[in-house]
Formats: sequence, structure tokens, C-alpha cells
Amino acid sequence: MKLNLRIWRQKDAAAEGAIETFELDGVSPDMSFLEMLDILNEKLVGEGTDPVAFDHDCREGVCGSCGAVVNGQVHGPDTETTLCQLHMRRFRDGDTVQIEPWRSRAFPVIRDLVVDRTAFDRIQQAGGYVSVDTGSAPDANILPVPKPDAERAFDYAECIGCGGCVAACPNGAAMLFTAAKVAHLATLPQGKVERDARVLAMVTQMDEEGFGACTNHYECTAACPKGVPIDAIATMNREYLRATFLSKEGV
Repeated sequence: MKLNLRIWRQKDAAAEGAIETFELDGVSPDMSFLEMLDILNEKLVGEGTDPVAFDHDCREGVCGSCGAVVNGQVHGPDTETTLCQLHMRRFRDGDTVQIEPWRSRAFPVIRDLVVDRTAFDRIQQAGGYVSVDTGSAPDANILPVPKPDAERAFDYAECIGCGGCVAACPNGAAMLFTAAKVAHLATLPQGKVERDARVLAMVTQMDEEGFGACTNHYECTAACPKGVPIDAIATMNREYLRATFLSKEGV
């Protein structure tokens, strides 16, 4: 299979980027998208050209490291699929494929398709954890959790922090990511002790990072490779209103 690749190239954060075109032949339909980029980079290195920089790690759809906009779609044309799990059988011989990095003020481009997503780390560090002393690991059934709550928490915990929600949102909002982390812990009894401080700290950090506001486009959940439900945002909003009220009341 032969492809015409249009890829965003940018030397560093300070440089101006531009789309460059490459022709790549011999692409197998069974290759993953990142394997196709590997083949391209081998070709570029052999020609004495700098390879295309892109993020990756596990290549199993687990770590959330990979990510790019393919023909205008976050992670490519498949739903609930990370870029590394997208296969070239979704394209046809002779297709033109345009590949661009995430576009967000809070995710500045470092090089080519690599963006700085440490804003997510800082949001997580602001309160997305449980720090109370719970002692040694208890038996699995010693702390009863209603099945609906457990399933809902698992749905929220699916978030891998890839940033696709931000790239898909017209406003560059990080509401789905932040909400998934807040709602996951707020749903479980272990996380309820710090629920108020957590949501206030994480939402404040999210705003300070320069992400846009949520205006209910629902593009975030549509692009999410793990299908994190949109009701996570409603849960976070309720948690935030509750914590704000209690803080004003001095409770």
C-alpha cells in the first residue's frame, strides 16, 4: 500500500511549524499506525533526514502516551481506540493522510507531533490521590461498596490521560480528564475523606493551566479512547458546588 503523508514538522517549541509531505510505499494493512511511522522514520534516517518525533510507550492502548490528529480526527477514524491501536487497514492504497499534534494553548508543541502534557500531571498532583492513612491492605470485601458505585468508579478510572479530550474540544477544555479523576475518587469511600479539598484544588489548577471552558459540545467523550462517560463532568460540577458551599459556610 502506498500513502501520501502530510505531517506537521516543527523543530522545537520556539520554531514555526509547517506541513511537510512524504511518500511511503510498502505499507502493510496489518501494521499499526505507529509501526507505519516507524517505517517512515527508517526511510528518513536512511536518507539523512531527521525522523518524525512522536510520543509512544506501551503501544497497547494502556499508557496514554501516544496521540495525534489524523485527518482531522483525534486518534484517527476508529472510536474508542488509541493511535497505537489504529491499524493501516482503515486506509486505502493511494490515500492522503494528514497527521498533526494536539492543538491546545495548554499543550504547547515540543517537536513535530510531541506536545507538553505536563499540565495534566500538575492537575493530578493538585489533589488526584488519596493521602489518608488506611493502614495495611484490607481484605477485598471488608469495605462494602455498592455495585453501581463500583462500576461507575471503574468507568471514570478508565481515563488514561492521553489528552485526546482536550484536542477534540473546540475550547481546549480539560473538563473530562479532571472530572474523571475527581469523580473516580469521590465515588469510592476511600476518597470521600478529602473530596472537598480535592475538587477545589484540582479545578483551580485546571483553570490556572489555561485550559478552555466546557460549553457542552460533547466532543471530548466522543474522542475519548476509553469511553469515559460525560456524566463525570456533572459529577465534578456537583462536587465543586458542594465544596464551595461548605467552604463558605465554614464547615
